[in-house]
Amino acid sequence: MVERVVIVGGSHAAVSVADDLRKHGFEGSVTLISEEAVLPYQRPPLSKAYMSGEMSLERLKLRPEHWYDDQNVQAHLSSRVIAVDRQAREVVTEEGARIGYDALVLATGAHARTLPDDFGGALSNVHTMRDLGDADALMAKMVPDRRLVVIGGGYIGLEAAAEAAKKGMAVTVVEAAPRILQRVACRETADAFRALHESHGVTILENTQIARIADDGTGTAAAVELEDGTSLPCDLVVVGIGIVPNAELAEAAGLEVAVGISVDAHGRTSDPAIYACGDCTVFPFHHTPTRLESVQNAHDQAGIVAANIMGQDTEYDPHPWFWSDQYDMKLQIAGFNRGYDRVVARPGKREGSISHFYFAGETFLAVDCLNDAATYAMSRKILAEGKPLTPDMVADEAFDLRGFAR
Repeated sequence: MVERVVIVGGSHAAVSVADDLRKHGFEGSVTLISEEAVLPYQRPPLSKAYMSGEMSLERLKLRPEHWYDDQNVQAHLSSRVIAVDRQAREVVTEEGARIGYDALVLATGAHARTLPDDFGGALSNVHTMRDLGDADALMAKMVPDRRLVVIGGGYIGLEAAAEAAKKGMAVTVVEAAPRILQRVACRETADAFRALHESHGVTILENTQIARIADDGTGTAAAVELEDGTSLPCDLVVVGIGIVPNAELAEAAGLEVAVGISVDAHGRTSDPAIYACGDCTVFPFHHTPTRLESVQNAHDQAGIVAANIMGQDTEYDPHPWFWSDQYDMKLQIAGFNRGYDRVVARPGKREGSISHFYFAGETFLAVDCLNDAATYAMSRKILAEGKPLTPDMVADEAFDLRGFAR
């Protein structure tokens, strides 16, 4: 019998596990332990609506304070779990407290990858963009007429670049790969975002290697120096070069760890009393170990974990979705484009809207919808139901996509 559930982490996944346990009728104790000093909050809007001032901290919170009391969820803030005693079934906090569990959930998330200190990564005005502290620090420093260099042309870097440009900063994005969004999007989507940023005055340097971030002698970055000898003067640097799953606690406990905490389709780790969900995990998806860095995965995988703690024997079958807001462009992604060999573009009904459909042979994998919410909604339904959408159908603008999705 599971009577005590301990959840480590203040992530979206962590709160979703607690919420779903109560929805399933779990009457035992639920303890959530978070290193952060504030109640769990949404992270994707940090580099979008929150930094633009459109969303307050209260709106950012995943649940209001009274919810934890109403649901009898004990939230321990500013508390770090440093060890898992699997034999005693207890977690140990930095303060020395030992909290027992019958089921333990690791929802520890991930942290931003940083540059080495000898590369300039520790200079006072070099920032990453992952948590509330990062967003607040950047908001204070993003002021008009200052110069920002963004290292990394993925979604986080580009979102930071967009917010800075909107605030009147001079922005340069430096990407080491041949093009921006190389790891996550097709060339067509990358081309659209490059043109969008350049239309707002952002300089994008692709296939460009960084030599170091130069110090002005006071511990502050003065310039980003490139391998070709070019120096980019700066007042602020944002590093957006990916994330690293927080798997150290699991590894120290002797759990199986790959590029993240390894879990099966039920969300279980190599210890059947310990589950994991969210950005910290690697799980089987289409027969391949996969990490999905998304709200969808955090929410849905957490639901599977809660169901299995309740004994329902449910497997995770994700239907991925993602989004990014930059300037007046809303990108909505349905599916997972891994293994694609063809992209078919289809204009949307609204002026300027377009979607890029990914296929592996004749199999529909995913779509990038640019200001094309209607196509996004239809595509999610098609993917979820496994309908046989083909490249020829998409290429035919007269084809009734809405009727096919019904």
